[in-house]
Amino acid sequence: MDEKKKRGPDRKSRQEQIREITDRLEEGVKEVFESDKYREMLKCMSKFHHYSLNNCLLIAMQYPSASLVAGYRTWQKEFDRQVRKGEKGIRILAPCRYKVEKDAAYDGDKEIVEITGFRVVSVFAYEQTEGRELPTIGVNELTGDVKNYHKLFNALKDICPVPICSENIQGGANGYYDDGAKRIAIRSGMSQVQTIKTMIHEISHQRLHSKENMDEEKLPDRSTKEVEAESIAYTVCSHFGLDTADYTFGYVAGWSSGKDTKELKNSLERIRKTADEMITSIDQAMEKQREKNERGPEYERT
Repeated sequence: MDEKKKRGPDRKSRQEQIREITDRLEEGVKEVFESDKYREMLKCMSKFHHYSLNNCLLIAMQYPSASLVAGYRTWQKEFDRQVRKGEKGIRILAPCRYKVEKDAAYDGDKEIVEITGFRVVSVFAYEQTEGRELPTIGVNELTGDVKNYHKLFNALKDICPVPICSENIQGGANGYYDDGAKRIAIRSGMSQVQTIKTMIHEISHQRLHSKENMDEEKLPDRSTKEVEAESIAYTVCSHFGLDTADYTFGYVAGWSSGKDTKELKNSLERIRKTADEMITSIDQAMEKQREKNERGPEYERT
């Protein structure tokens, strides 16, 4: 009974703390949308052509990792970037209009008509170019060390039901959860802060978005998944004294479908509940580590 009374206020203050953290997250994402950087990014993005579904498929088949694409001269004139020597163009179809002479049905005279056709053109992915950086909303890799890094690192591995391994991930991702192989990969060589945040992000995907934990029909869309996982990572990191705002605010804004941040608002209770559960699990794992270290190797041999 005394133990329950002792835990009650702690649990309440924990939930209040988590609510304060997620409130800060909402406010931080809102500030990103209102920032000059966001306006600059929108202005930049408006210069990119919106491609048809067929052309999107052609781009995906020829250059799967393409993020943004544009023509050779568009990269030069609009973005001050140059296609690297030796890069192969991505072939797509561009509409074109041309005039043909046609017999008029009513009097046999000739008339000029315009016909829409298609021609093959080349475009290039951002990844094939170099030059001036495009404006972003500030998702920069986190730097810095973590107090009790190895304890927290080991606790995260202990609470995760699938293996976590370090590997040389290509393509810019910091980590991923492979639902088929049931494993998490974290990019090697990152700072301690970035490593811990990424581990929590991917563990959140495993807990919330694996097919075994949720009906496939009920799985949220990609944007909601990313907003949920990153928001949980921010909340848990904040609880343990790690500030990931410089990364998280821009990341969540980037995955939100609009300024109303519906993905974040609709998932707040789920984010808070999962973060609370994860904090409890981490605390328990770290306490077990502490007790094990205090007992020492002699205890384990008996």
